[in-house]
Amino acid sequence: MRHVTRVAAVALVVCGSVAAHAQTVPGVSAPPAAVQTAGPTAEAQANRQLVIPFESVNRDPRVFWLGEGSAIILTDDLQALGVPAIGRDDRRRAFDRLRVPMIASLSHATVIRLGQIVGAVQVVVGTFELKGDELTVRARAIRLDTGRITPEIESHGALADVFGVYAGIAQRLVPSASVSMQEMEQGHPPITAFETYVKGLLAEAPATKVTFLEQALKLSPGFQRARLALWEALTDSSEHLKALTVVRQVPLDSRLSRQARFDAAMSLISLGRTPEAFSALSQLNVERADAALLNNLGIVQLRRPVNAPGGRAISYFTQAVAADATDPDLAFNLGYAYWLDKDLPNAVSWLRESVRRDPADDAAHYVLGVALQATGSAAEAAREKELARQLSSTYAEWEATQSGANTVPRGLERVKTDLDLAASFRVEGAIDAAEQREQRELVAFHLDRGRRLFEQEHDEEAIAELRRVVYLSPYQSDAHLLLGRIYLRSGRTAEAITALKIAAWSNPNNAEAKRLLAETAK
Repeated sequence: MRHVTRVAAVALVVCGSVAAHAQTVPGVSAPPAAVQTAGPTAEAQANRQLVIPFESVNRDPRVFWLGEGSAIILTDDLQALGVPAIGRDDRRRAFDRLRVPMIASLSHATVIRLGQIVGAVQVVVGTFELKGDELTVRARAIRLDTGRITPEIESHGALADVFGVYAGIAQRLVPSASVSMQEMEQGHPPITAFETYVKGLLAEAPATKVTFLEQALKLSPGFQRARLALWEALTDSSEHLKALTVVRQVPLDSRLSRQARFDAAMSLISLGRTPEAFSALSQLNVERADAALLNNLGIVQLRRPVNAPGGRAISYFTQAVAADATDPDLAFNLGYAYWLDKDLPNAVSWLRESVRRDPADDAAHYVLGVALQATGSAAEAAREKELARQLSSTYAEWEATQSGANTVPRGLERVKTDLDLAASFRVEGAIDAAEQREQRELVAFHLDRGRRLFEQEHDEEAIAELRRVVYLSPYQSDAHLLLGRIYLRSGRTAEAITALKIAAWSNPNNAEAKRLLAETAK
């Protein structure tokens, strides 16, 4: 739930334009100086480690959970030794964004690429093997700047001493550290609770996930990481009241207290208890401002009565964008809020920013089209609405129920579920940049293939390739032109006109699209 993200977008720096809209809101620090948080230090960046789940040598079903468990234990140990290792949430976010499965059996090339994208300097890979009750763990570190692979490190011991076995690996990876093995192990829960916790993380069925995590907490009531995981599982199952009860049990003196209070506020939002949610988010924001807090404060105000105390939703969204100028969801929320406030110029401005950051955002294209139509820009509005329909069938279905009204669905605002990403390594920027490069390469590949299939008159295959281009890059004029030409020669005149219009609108210099459109529309 925490890491649902959208297709990578073009990141634009808009702090200057945000400042022009900024308004002072009670309980909100002034952007951007008080809101923007510094990234990791140069020293931390120079030593950043990524631990990949380890691979089982003999596939012993007793320890299937130790693949993911290895990465969690060793990451915790490296952090205990003072090494800035990338935690599970950031690792999972990176794997999700890159569509790579969270498994151990990845090629070295894939592992190296993952490490480079998340900004790691070194990646740790390894295996584990259980014979009887004897556990043997082997690990290697891959230095990404040189490509050098360290000699294999081996540690072994009883399965019951799994934390000690991995502590031995960690100490040999960081021989200069002065933290003792005993000190490292103090940060771990009982092994039975940890095993059950990891099984809960890995479970596919929501009910099974909840059962494992509840059992982990029975085994170790102070295991707060399991409590947060249980909150997430219950939230994913829409059991928001139960999730709220669970997460409120995290004590205030826990290092996870801030995340727990944020999660509780998320539950309150889902339960419609907006005054309580506003109070909780405001307190967190006073303690340390963050784009997610500012955004969600805007969400709460958007859902409260117009005259509710605390300030306007637009003010919070404005400051959220100032805090994180690269997030397309924040720009969308601001544009959407302006639309709901009937401020068309600002709605159009910020929705344009949203689709620039994420060209494949169907909702942003549709709301932008509605806003443009309301301003009288009929041609551009039609283009944006058609792009939205090509990206998703949702809006054609929505329009079919509206009797021709130029309206927008309610409830499109986007809640942010990740807090303090700058304090965790904020891998999003690096991933976005890599995805943008890959996206451009994919667009070029599918466009070239579509063009060759068009020339060979393999029309259906060409259409499939060109639709992939349009999904990845909705304003790709040449793709729309080719689609128009295919539709024309197959007698699909109405579809041809639509495609040619978008081709011409997307690139005013596309003379061929304009010529064909004029001839076809006669």
